[in-house]
Amino acid sequence: MIYAKNHDARTYLGIHPNLDLALEHITPEFLDSVGYEKVQLKGDDVYATRFTYETVPEEESFFEAHKKYLDIHIMAEGSEGVEIAPPGDLTEFDRVEANDFYAYRGPAHYRLALAPGNFLVVFPNDAHRIKMELAAPETVSKVVFKVRIFDD
Repeated sequence: MIYAKNHDARTYLGIHPNLDLALEHITPEFLDSVGYEKVQLKGDDVYATRFTYETVPEEESFFEAHKKYLDIHIMAEGSEGVEIAPPGDLTEFDRVEANDFYAYRGPAHYRLALAPGNFLVVFPNDAHRIKMELAAPETVSKVVFKVRIFDD
């Protein structure tokens, strides 16, 4: 997991070439240009999409994880709670392998607030519970990069 300020994104270059490509696009100009359709930077290996939704109480959320992709979450408007835990410490209740999606329930190891100006990178060993309201329900808008780092 990486949790940092948007302006520090380039500090994390060198971990993986696909991650480098995404980190180089964490700029106000690029983030403002991302809409609700997938913006491909390198086909299905690196792409970004904007999401807008209402945050929900913790009990209405669940953990998700991926085996091939990492996610970069960048809040544009609003704030949400995010929890992180290793998938091995959680109970899987759903999976869609074709979409690299695995759903879990269980206790969090870490909790943070994702707000504008910050980004969060969650790797395959970082199950993440997103969309959680902080003080009250709130409409949020964020850009999510999907970055392939493993082929199998």
